[in-house]
Amino acid sequence: MIRGRSIVCIMMIVVAFLFLGSSDLAAAHMGEQALSKIAIHRVSLALSDSSSIKASPLVLGLKGEDTEWVTVNLEHPKPSEDDWVGVFSPAKFNGSTCPGDGPKQQSPTICTSPIKYNYASFDSGYKKTGKASLKFQLINQRADFSFALFTGGLSNPKLVAISNSISFVNPKAPVYPRLALGKSWNEMTVTWTSGYNINEAVPVVEWGLKGHPRRNSPAGTLTFDQNSMCGSPARTVGWRDPGFIHTSFLKDLWPNMVYTYRVGHYLQNGSYVWSKQYSFKSSPYQGQNSLQQIIVFGDMGKGERDGSNEYSNYQPGSLNTTDRLIEDLNNIDVVFHIGDTTYANGYISQWDQFTAQVEPIASTVPYMTASGNHERDWPGSGSFYDGMDSGGECGVLAETMFYVPAENRAKFWYAADYGMFRFCIADSEHDWREGTEQYKFIEQCFASVDRRNQPWLIFAAHRVLGYSSDKYYALEGSFDEPMGRESLEKLWQKYKVDIGFYGHVHNYERTCPIYQNRCVNSEKSHYSGTVNGTIHVVAGGAGAHLSEFTTVNTSWSLFKDYDWGFVKLTAFNHSSLLFEYKKSKDGKVYDSFTISRDYRDVLACVHDGCEPTTAA
Repeated sequence: MIRGRSIVCIMMIVVAFLFLGSSDLAAAHMGEQALSKIAIHRVSLALSDSSSIKASPLVLGLKGEDTEWVTVNLEHPKPSEDDWVGVFSPAKFNGSTCPGDGPKQQSPTICTSPIKYNYASFDSGYKKTGKASLKFQLINQRADFSFALFTGGLSNPKLVAISNSISFVNPKAPVYPRLALGKSWNEMTVTWTSGYNINEAVPVVEWGLKGHPRRNSPAGTLTFDQNSMCGSPARTVGWRDPGFIHTSFLKDLWPNMVYTYRVGHYLQNGSYVWSKQYSFKSSPYQGQNSLQQIIVFGDMGKGERDGSNEYSNYQPGSLNTTDRLIEDLNNIDVVFHIGDTTYANGYISQWDQFTAQVEPIASTVPYMTASGNHERDWPGSGSFYDGMDSGGECGVLAETMFYVPAENRAKFWYAADYGMFRFCIADSEHDWREGTEQYKFIEQCFASVDRRNQPWLIFAAHRVLGYSSDKYYALEGSFDEPMGRESLEKLWQKYKVDIGFYGHVHNYERTCPIYQNRCVNSEKSHYSGTVNGTIHVVAGGAGAHLSEFTTVNTSWSLFKDYDWGFVKLTAFNHSSLLFEYKKSKDGKVYDSFTISRDYRDVLACVHDGCEPTTAA
């Protein structure tokens, strides 16, 4: 009887996997977005004169800072383990701010989620004394802040005290610049966020070669409203005004030169508001023979340095990965974050917090993104998968907050060139199968690269379209995303793609050079000569809750690691490439291999990868 039930359960799981796709099933063993645990519409009013909460300092950013620490002191006569403090921005969060389509219950309705929260018992003395002093790290997010003390836990919250409001000196200030490669090798784009609409101020970038006179370049401005969201929570409790996103295109750059820049706005009174000063190094000419270093990872998400929002264990490795990259920033040229960027899942405020977290990186080197299920997927929105992983964002945030050199940013596939590298970035949330628009792009991206000048050809997508020993993929039986490599493997082979990178599965794994499920090279740490198969790498362990491996022995898998980490590629020249997997906890190398070859090795005929010939 027990055995029969087990068989039925297994069959049901398999059917569910095939019907829903891996993202939905995998969600069952992941953490959940911390803010989604708060039943904000169930808040009841229980204000008490004997409870209080105060925040200081009142004014933030007096010296131009865009990140500040705030002290919150609170008292409550009946302390409980599950009392918590929510940070609200804008500071006014009562029912009068509710949109028309949000669910409404008893008064006062609160229809806006806090941007973060922490338990009062984070101060160990709270349960005994009813007094606590908490530290919150706030970023400039275009509005004032207030703090609210709740009892009743997250599922049945009772509002007992509201603090004074605090604010940055200039909430509208330009903040968190993020660089991206442009559509040509001598172009760099810079995107930033502010509270200034174009009818208030003109966005501008002041930039130039380090030590030389600067010039001003204009920027375009985008934003979106609540009606642009496809569903809840993005359209309801997770909604927060995104401000304005500005992008400028810095063109005709000299190769390998250091440029300084700052972003700002020309106000109607004739004055300027500027960010702090930043710098970047321009790209090398396509095919230039020089040291070039690239970082690749997926699924990082964001963390909170003040300990808030951490109770779901959602992205426990995120800050470690961020810190390791900051420490090694002088040895990094470009970062590729291949999907599941913030895990905001419809809580719009989290995008600001992510851009603040990666600002030291993204303001210095190009930060290239890809589309993942947590950015794009929503039923009836045109995504290939009908899951709800984006929390109603349906790609709008990902397409707006970061620039990518795609012809159509709603179709998140693009080519990116950096020196000796060609990156072909696919969008696994749109159909990639043979005959589709994206399939044609992928083949064109492979076919159009000059391998004599750009020998290192890299494919990347969020979902595993190659090979993975993830336990849910193993359950499905193909060890990849269903239909993943069905159409693509012949392209990888025909065009001799060196490495395929994937996220989605939150661990690290490297295969042998492989074609049609078989290793085509017996080497494990050094590859030379003919390119007769593609190495597939899962690098989805940058921050989110880890994914388990199957117990099935996959003969093509050379290295697995159930830990957080990222990959670094170093091209020394046209003939030598170093691959390193580093753990986020210490930045040390735990797996590596090298590739050595000449141009003739790329041209060589291999199985299903030969150019046609004639005996005429």
